[in-house]
Formats: sequence, structure tokens, C-alpha cells
Amino acid sequence: MIEYENLKKVNEKLFDKYNNCFNEFIESGWYILGGQVDKFESEFSRFIGTNHCIGVASGLDALILAIDAFDFPCGSEIIVPSNSYIAAILAIVRNGYTPILVEPDIATYNIDPSLIEDKITEDTVAILVVHLYGKSCEMDRISQIASMFGLEVIEDCAQAHGAEFKSQKVGSFGVGCFSFYPTKNLGALGDAGAITCNNQQYSNKIKSLRNYGSSKKYYNNDLGYNSRLDEIQAGFLSKKLEILDDITAHKRELARTYFNNLDDRFIKPIVNENYFDVYHIFNIRHQQRDELKEYLLENGIKTEIHYPIPPHKQKAMDGMFLDKYPISEEIHATTLSLPISYFHTKKDILKVCEIANSWIARIL
Repeated sequence: MIEYENLKKVNEKLFDKYNNCFNEFIESGWYILGGQVDKFESEFSRFIGTNHCIGVASGLDALILAIDAFDFPCGSEIIVPSNSYIAAILAIVRNGYTPILVEPDIATYNIDPSLIEDKITEDTVAILVVHLYGKSCEMDRISQIASMFGLEVIEDCAQAHGAEFKSQKVGSFGVGCFSFYPTKNLGALGDAGAITCNNQQYSNKIKSLRNYGSSKKYYNNDLGYNSRLDEIQAGFLSKKLEILDDITAHKRELARTYFNNLDDRFIKPIVNENYFDVYHIFNIRHQQRDELKEYLLENGIKTEIHYPIPPHKQKAMDGMFLDKYPISEEIHATTLSLPISYFHTKKDILKVCEIANSWIARIL
């Protein structure tokens, strides 16, 4: 059986460092917002290329706090892709604002910049982009639109640690929101997240919001949250950040194996010189996706679907979106995520290609 993911195998190379990190942590006697958090924040801001990084409890919290810190007027609208993972939309709604869905580019699966301007109104305050599957959005055009209309840019970078557009890392174009959920390329051993930015005042506001709205102990100037990056998770993340470039290189090599060996009758991710893709997910598309998924499983290959239901059709969103989103629905109905983890080998990927190719040869 070729597993889709195995977090024990992914982290095995770091077990000794993790154990040492845990021993240092428990012996320090300082368990919340200590030296490990400071260290990781400094390291990660340098990696992304921003002035500031603020560790928080999860990727969803990163999105919620990032939006909250702008203090937008009541009734504000925030543009977001229609095929986003639901976290981006939840963060908008939880802040009391209105998400405005914009369809993705069918080739990149990211928000289509050519459709954004038509959705901008006098109430629009921000564009929340989602760098899906490990590919950056087209940030030059998006940044230009945002500048033209005076909009903030918020980046959901949960799947794109280290991804670049024209040699600039995601999370540095606007306010970056990161998840370090264990399955991510830079994954912790539990929930964790971070926000990156370049503005000192904004950074201070986020630090206050994550800690009950307090910058000074027992003095609360903001209506805040309890959303602090755990000291132990920060320590683990620092150790994993040391090998993130190796993880990325390995996954890019596995992706090349797919590109070179998987039948071209599958719709594969596009490759463009402007993009440095990190392949958190390697997705293909086919109209008979469910049959393909079943065939692969019958032959010992586990896969995932990211994601089976578009946001506007989720029960939690009943009545919220009245427009039609056919491109999003097409993607959600046909996408399939193939194994591409740090523990997989080229031999594993060649086997996936062999079985997938045998399926498509049978049906066509």
C-alpha cells in the first residue's frame, strides 16, 4: 500500500532534534510566549522576507486576527476565491464582514485576476487570495488592482510555505497568514499558525489581539483572543524550518516524476517560469475522478480530494451565496490529490503513475 500521508515517517529524521527540543522546553519552566516563539518568529520572518512574524494558535486564527487587526468598517466586503478552503471564508464571516466570491482560473486553480474588478464595490476593503496547492497567485496583477482601488491584500499561505511569484515569496506581498498543521510542508506536531507583515504598528496590534488584547500584563486595550503559538510547537517548527528547503526540493523532484511519467490525458498542474511551486498537493483532474480514485485504492494507492464540496454548497453557507460558480464546481468535481509526501520515493511515484496509466488506458 502506498499511503497518501504518514506523519510518523515524515518526521522521523527529526525525532532526535525534537526530543532534545522537548527536554530543553520542559526544563526551561517557561511554556507560553517564551524564547522559542521569539526565535521561530525571527527565523520565519527572515525566510519569508518580511520585517515581522507573529505566531498564533492555528491557520484559521491567523486569518481571523489578520482581518480583525485592520478594523474595517461594518458592512465591509472582502473578495475571496470561490474554490477556497472554507477557512478563508469563515475568517471573513467571523469578523462580521461579507465574503464576495470570485471564480478561479481553471488552469491554476487560483483566483482569476481578470474577474476581480467586476466584483469591487464601494464596500470592498480587501482581496484575500489563497495560494492553493502550493502555487502562488498572480500577485503582480492582484497587487496592481489592490493599489488602484485602495484595497488591502491578505494572503492565505497555508499550503504554500516557500512558494514564490517572480522570485518573491508568498506572505510578503501583503499580510501573510500561515498554517503549520502537521500535514503542511512546514508542519508542526499539532495546531499552529503565524502572520507575516512589514508594518510595525500592525504587528503590535496582532501581538495584542493574540494575547487577550493585552500588550502589558493585565491591561487590555483591545477585544482580543487567546491564540498564542505554543512554545513547544515553535521549537519543533524551528527544527523543521532547517530542512524546509530539502522538503521542497524533494517534493519538486517527485512532481517532476509525475510530469514525466503520468499519462497526458490526465489534466496535470501547469508549470510556468514565473512560479516556484512547492507542491503541498499534487492534484490532477479527470471527469471520472471517483472511478479513478476507487481503482487506485483497489490497487494499493491512497489518494485524497481537496476538496469534494465547494464553499457555496456547504451546509454552513446555506443562503449566503446566490450566484453560480461553475468553474469552482468543475474543479471540485474532478480534482484528485496524488501521493507526494516527504517520505515518498521516486519508486512510489512511478508505481502510482503505472497504475493510473493502466486505468486510463482501459477506459479510453
